[in-house]
Amino acid sequence: MEGKVPSVQVFGRKKNAVAVAYCKRGTGLIKINGSPIELVEPAGLRIKTFEPILLLGKDKFANVDIRVRVKGGGFTAQIYAIRQAIAKSLVAYYQKYVDEAHKKEIKELLLSYDRTLLVADPRRCESKKFGGPSARARFQKSYR
Repeated sequence: MEGKVPSVQVFGRKKNAVAVAYCKRGTGLIKINGSPIELVEPAGLRIKTFEPILLLGKDKFANVDIRVRVKGGGFTAQIYAIRQAIAKSLVAYYQKYVDEAHKKEIKELLLSYDRTLLVADPRRCESKKFGGPSARARFQKSYR
């Protein structure tokens, strides 16, 4: 057990997208599906993936490496799953390997900004029913 690297594995979810973040001690490297976080597409939503880093400051991420694998869903849902996975992984890492006071401070800061950074959104797509083209809409009624 000598060579065991301190690490945590956490997931983030949004709709059908699932992002798994592997956080270990390192040099501040953050990669998403093998490419750097700076190259996340679409560019308009790139700032969303940076939110946990901008909120907490680079110093909190300086001694950890985070690798994120993301699957499923559309690109917007994937971005939201990634940011949640990054935020949750840092909180879990601080709880397990640093100390409770720093973890509490990080958690409060993230929750005060946006709750979805740590808590998954439970909303899912409603299934289609008979008698209409979608979940709620009904077919048009005709009398003749």
